[in-house]
Amino acid sequence: MKWKLVGDFPDIAKCVIIVVPHTSYADFFLGLLVRKVWNKEINFIGKASLFKPPIGWYLKWVGGAPIIRDKKSDTVAAIADIFKTKKVFRLALSPEGTRKKVTEWKTGFYYIAKTAQVPVVMVAFDFGHKQVKISKPYVTTNDKEADFKIYKTFFKGVIGRIPAKSFVMD
Repeated sequence: MKWKLVGDFPDIAKCVIIVVPHTSYADFFLGLLVRKVWNKEINFIGKASLFKPPIGWYLKWVGGAPIIRDKKSDTVAAIADIFKTKKVFRLALSPEGTRKKVTEWKTGFYYIAKTAQVPVVMVAFDFGHKQVKISKPYVTTNDKEADFKIYKTFFKGVIGRIPAKSFVMD
């Protein structure tokens, strides 16, 4: 495929992995391929409706877990609790929250990392440069604005599979 991996997956058992941009269903399959190359267990969550048979069986088999996203549940606390119960848990999320064009990231990943006291690892699926770029682990601080500036700087110039849907960094 002539893609290049830039950086090494950190040797850590627990983290929140943010993958940007998420513009196509193909991102999922690229993620599975990269995970295989790294030989690391990496989990993900998705809306519960995705986990219905028959595709749901496959999604669970490859490390997925359904999540009910409603106003009555504390999703951040529930996911942070998973980190406490697992010896190894690396959760991949898209801060965009959708494959559609967005102007702001969702912040759940940030609060999950803070609550679970695990670092954030940034992974860029850069279709423009045909590379997957990975950061060193970053521990959140008490300055959300500064943390987000670091995250967004890492992804500056990254182009998704569908460029028009790529999140544009300020």
